[in-house]
Amino acid sequence: MLAMQLLRGAVKHLGSRSPCSAEQLIPALRGLSSSSQQLSVSGRNHAASCADSDNPKILITGRFLHLCLSLRRRFGKNNVILSDIRKPPSHIYHSGPFIFSDILDSKNLRELIVNNNISWLVHYSAVLSAVGENNVALAKEVNITGLHNILDIATEHGLRVFVPSTIGAFGPSSPRDPTPDLCVQRPRTIYGVSKVHAELMGEYYHHRYGLDFRCLRYPGIISADSQPGGGTTDYAVQIFHAAVKSGHFECNLRSDTRLPMMYIDDCVRATLELMEAPADALVSRTYNIDAMSFTPRDLTQEIQKVLPDLKVTYNVDPVRQAIAEGWPMVLEDSAARRDWGWKHEYDLPELVQTMLTHINLGNQVAQAY
Repeated sequence: MLAMQLLRGAVKHLGSRSPCSAEQLIPALRGLSSSSQQLSVSGRNHAASCADSDNPKILITGRFLHLCLSLRRRFGKNNVILSDIRKPPSHIYHSGPFIFSDILDSKNLRELIVNNNISWLVHYSAVLSAVGENNVALAKEVNITGLHNILDIATEHGLRVFVPSTIGAFGPSSPRDPTPDLCVQRPRTIYGVSKVHAELMGEYYHHRYGLDFRCLRYPGIISADSQPGGGTTDYAVQIFHAAVKSGHFECNLRSDTRLPMMYIDDCVRATLELMEAPADALVSRTYNIDAMSFTPRDLTQEIQKVLPDLKVTYNVDPVRQAIAEGWPMVLEDSAARRDWGWKHEYDLPELVQTMLTHINLGNQVAQAY
């Protein structure tokens, strides 16, 4: 009882400080009891009791709109709260709860968790690879300090937490074809460094405090609805819109640059499957997932089977090209397939047909208005 009283006091004290970092929280936790093992066991039991409900209350940070809509269909729109510092599109705003939230404001984030009885925290707020290289200070603040707030608060309240990682977590010294789950990483971008940091911090909090941390390393994600956000794989979205709109596309990567990719529906399904997987099925807390790998030339040729007049030229961006050359060409994902049954549905032909269909339908609807 004394340990629990001290814990409540420490959390209350830390809750008045903004932002709260992992370095602030851990010493306070260490002082609660002479037995750190007792704290760890208590944390594990609390996490399991809060996160394993059949109908979780979910908070999403950042604007992963496809996942938000999928979770609302799965668990009910009022059980999934989207949060960001920017106003979402109107159809998202009216499809369920939206709250302004800055992940750097730990006090506000705690209030959201408590006031809405949150049990799952899905953390997507991040500065992406190319943008991060142009603003390292912002990337460190959002991707690292923001993550610390997420992990501390999730631990305090026994949440199940998902943090995405990426192919950017690997570097030039990593095996590239294929890239296994466990290998040398050593990325050379602040985005990649922050993602390795997230993986290791999440796994540390899991082993030390019992946090139910779950993480997927995404390949490049392709969606007809999403606008490019400053990532190195953005070309694989932009080319479809250009193919339909103008018939010409200028690619900023070399034609032979092979990277792993995935259609958005597979990405959303993988995320939900991992979040719902029984904890005892997860041998690891961070998994690779993969679907297909292709080059700009491969993608162009597949699109030209449908739109033969498409012309693609190349104006290589040296920053993005250098980033891509340090990333995997193929992600090895046998552990995800073995442990929780991951299986992709979209290969390159299905991807191209689906993307062009969605973009054409979207243009027809826009013209009707």
